[in-house]
Amino acid sequence: MKRRHLLATLPAAAAALHGLPRALAADTGKVLRVGFQKGGLLLQVKARGVLEQRLAPLGWQVRWLEFPAGPQLLEAFNVNAIDIGTTGAPPPIFAQAAGTDFVYFAAEPGQPHSEAIIVKPESPLRSLADLKDRRIGLQKGSSSHYLLLAALGKAGLGWADVQPVFLAPADARAAFERGAIDAWVVWDPYLTFAQAATKSRVLVDFSAFAPVAPPWSFYEARKAFAAEQPALLRDHVVPVLAEAGAWANANPQAAAKLLAPLFGMDEALLLQLQQRVRFGARLLNDTIAADQQRVADAFASQRLIPKPIRVREAWAPVLYPAATKA
Repeated sequence: MKRRHLLATLPAAAAALHGLPRALAADTGKVLRVGFQKGGLLLQVKARGVLEQRLAPLGWQVRWLEFPAGPQLLEAFNVNAIDIGTTGAPPPIFAQAAGTDFVYFAAEPGQPHSEAIIVKPESPLRSLADLKDRRIGLQKGSSSHYLLLAALGKAGLGWADVQPVFLAPADARAAFERGAIDAWVVWDPYLTFAQAATKSRVLVDFSAFAPVAPPWSFYEARKAFAAEQPALLRDHVVPVLAEAGAWANANPQAAAKLLAPLFGMDEALLLQLQQRVRFGARLLNDTIAADQQRVADAFASQRLIPKPIRVREAWAPVLYPAATKA
């Protein structure tokens, strides 16, 4: 997304920003701007108001800005539009290779069934090998990008063997339904909703690569913000995420009831979505670093990023000084 286009979209999005009433948080000028996507834990955190509750006594207000996918969210760091956000594994890899102003500060475990390559029920595609020469819709630089790359490798195919069609989720859904693409690589909640609406078949999801774990999702911060507010991230934001995830894991029915009106979808469908996910926000560690480096190396090997990267170099240095110096 070009920077001027992103800036042009911010005034319209600002109407949806959510801040604390002044009765709950003093107007100290301290505002945490959070970028989020449909689905995922942050939507529940926003709906329940638990981040506001935690930060209000510290004098912080919270504002929310929604993005269609991870690459667009990370670009917002470059124009100082948000302070923190969350994405899948590939967006920060593409962003780091492009020099985006961000750092990692926490992670969520990958989900084996929350992302898939889907085809229409009548599609002749039955195996990964059948993807050869097909038009496949996906969001460039997203977690779907990596799922397709991994699936092609499993089938003995390379990136040049398919015709990727880079589309944001809403455009990809339309293209999928009218037959303009042969397959669609997509994550939840779009996956669950598309399966319900189109009766599509799953060709593959991340469970096919066991025992290799699905890639992690990440919480990122603007570099300067992480340097200025490491205690806020470590001692308040990450604990809120961990507690909210534990609540969602223990209460999928309540989470589905919370989310159903936000999507305008049936509660039973949202329950299905919730039952596919196990949240578990945590600080970064060596296992997470190795897993994310594997994803980065896969993109570099296919020359899908402009240069190889070392993911630890993008860890928040105040929180992880040893990682960034190693």
